[in-house]
Amino acid sequence: MLRSKIPSYVTNITRSVRSYSQRVAPPFTAGQPLFETRPFMVQPGELTPGITALEYFQRRIDLASKLPDQSLAVIVGSQVQFASGSVFYDFQQNNDLYYLSGWNEPDSVIAIEKPTSRLEDVTFHMIVPPKEPLAEQWDGFRTGVKGVVEIFNADESEDIYRLAPYMEKLINRNRNIFIDLPEGTKKQTTSTTFSNFFNIGSNAKMSSIENLLKSTSGKSIKPLSPYVSEMRLIKSSAELNVMRRAGQISGRAYNETYAKRFKTERTLKSYLEYRFVSGGCDKSAYIPVVAAGSNALCIHYTRNDDMLFEDEMVLVDASGKLGGYASDISRTWPSSGKFSLAQKELYQAVLNVEKECITKCTEDHNLSLQELHDMSVLLMRRELRNCGFGELTHRDVSKLYPHYIGHNLGLDVHDVPRSSRNSKLKAGQVITIEPGVYVPDDHAFPKGFRNIGIRIEDDIAIGKDTYRNLTVEAAKEIEDIERIAEFGVTTPNLEDEVVEVF
Repeated sequence: MLRSKIPSYVTNITRSVRSYSQRVAPPFTAGQPLFETRPFMVQPGELTPGITALEYFQRRIDLASKLPDQSLAVIVGSQVQFASGSVFYDFQQNNDLYYLSGWNEPDSVIAIEKPTSRLEDVTFHMIVPPKEPLAEQWDGFRTGVKGVVEIFNADESEDIYRLAPYMEKLINRNRNIFIDLPEGTKKQTTSTTFSNFFNIGSNAKMSSIENLLKSTSGKSIKPLSPYVSEMRLIKSSAELNVMRRAGQISGRAYNETYAKRFKTERTLKSYLEYRFVSGGCDKSAYIPVVAAGSNALCIHYTRNDDMLFEDEMVLVDASGKLGGYASDISRTWPSSGKFSLAQKELYQAVLNVEKECITKCTEDHNLSLQELHDMSVLLMRRELRNCGFGELTHRDVSKLYPHYIGHNLGLDVHDVPRSSRNSKLKAGQVITIEPGVYVPDDHAFPKGFRNIGIRIEDDIAIGKDTYRNLTVEAAKEIEDIERIAEFGVTTPNLEDEVVEVF
């Protein structure tokens, strides 16, 4: 039987109806939401929203099962990044580390050690910042070295300031080292991966893992990400549930946005981001695109500083993130709430392509993402011909539809980029389907469609013989958008501010 030190709260705490009139002090402090500290966000048994401690444990065991004996898999977490001076960006954890542990605090390292073929012997190491009252007063609570054993199922833990001797011990007793060094490194053993990472605190200059690796001999040093990417590609039912919830919240936000008349791109953007969060998401999954009129011809337009004119359409690419998992939605609609004849014709053309591609998103169709894209180009050529664009060449279509049909989705918006576009789609994958048309002010194209950009995007979970649209709430039929714009939208039992998401 596999060893599993699941935290005690998995079995001895039940979720109960709570009142928010008076705070009850939690039993301890931690550096990220836990059931004991944020019971409205995380349910008993979970380490992160929707994902249990047991699932994280099983992921580590599954990874270890792919590695040879005497292996050590090492993943370095992220640091807080600064925009300028003391102004920092929102923290983003190394997603492979998060996937295997649920750990979302900075300046940390995890290691998974497989000494023998017996999976019972797999050891999970966490090297993390210690509890420090002064540092916590300024930067927030930490879970600490003992906390990762009690809560995150670490078998062994150590203070990050003692990383060098701790890692030296682990490296010396294992023959195979799996670690991801930066892109562009010619040799895995000569990277400067950690030259800056382990300079933690003004008085703590720590030796890098790079130096430890270079000082050893007879070790096999290989990248880890191919193994983790393969695992992350196929989502568990719990992951799909989290992504479905993020898509549902984000889709409802779009419907509420259709019903309003915004004057500027920035206020539309701000409202959508507000509704993602008030609806239950943690934050936006990426910087939104809110592109009015010809601004939509720029695929990654993120200035969002223009006016919205009623005779134009607005293209929005924005969505929420929940429990680390991203959703990804694009919609395009008339600022006036009513499609003109030209807008309606071109919009319907793009929608027809999207809907037909979605029907092919099953394992049984035996298609790759590349084959889906090739199909979308042929469909787009047909639809544009029906709109009066004439017999377009492949090059013409590429000018009007310059991006790819979609990408994998998960912890990253463009998830597991190592996955080949030529691999057949498998049940459990989540991909986006997002055809688009961007007509420049060029006499080669019909006048009524010039300076219009349209993209329609949904998140599709691949099934064996069916598919699941994770963002189905976001209306996209012309009739539905116009009806919502005219009469508004009412979602039964939808709170103005959702607290308990699941």
